[in-house]
Amino acid sequence: MRLPLRPALRADRSERRLPERQPERQPESQAERRKADMSTVPAEAEAEILTELRRLRARVPQLTGALAASVDGLVLAQDSAATEAETVAALTAAALGVAQRLSDSTGQGVFRELLVRGEHGYVATYAAGEAAVLTLLAEPRVNVGRLHLEARRSSLRIADLIDHSLGRRGPGSPPT
Repeated sequence: MRLPLRPALRADRSERRLPERQPERQPESQAERRKADMSTVPAEAEAEILTELRRLRARVPQLTGALAASVDGLVLAQDSAATEAETVAALTAAALGVAQRLSDSTGQGVFRELLVRGEHGYVATYAAGEAAVLTLLAEPRVNVGRLHLEARRSSLRIADLIDHSLGRRGPGSPPT
């Protein structure tokens, strides 16, 4: 047996409207434009980024993996035996969002890096410009100071490679 609805409830239900679809917003800020351009990084830039990842792994032998990704979680290049690069990139994007909000909310400024220490090693993420990140996997015996030093250098190099490939001058580039 069905009970009749009260008239007030029926009126509420009929007045509901679906939210109007918002038109696609064009990227406004320079950072948003860079994020939108990440899908167009040329193959030559990917090869140079991969070379930088390999150099980094040679300088820090305790690294077990290196990944460059867009802040949206798209893999740009990887040097790792792990086959879950897309998963790591997506998780990095999620962690990056939280880290950025935490850094901003606590007045610490723009996100620079994130270090996670697990039972079997480290996961370190470094900003590589405004549109990319460098994520590293390291053994538990890694020298964390050396890891930071080398990763910061590599993240700057990757940011410059991305900026150059997209036709932009990066902050570390000499004026023309």
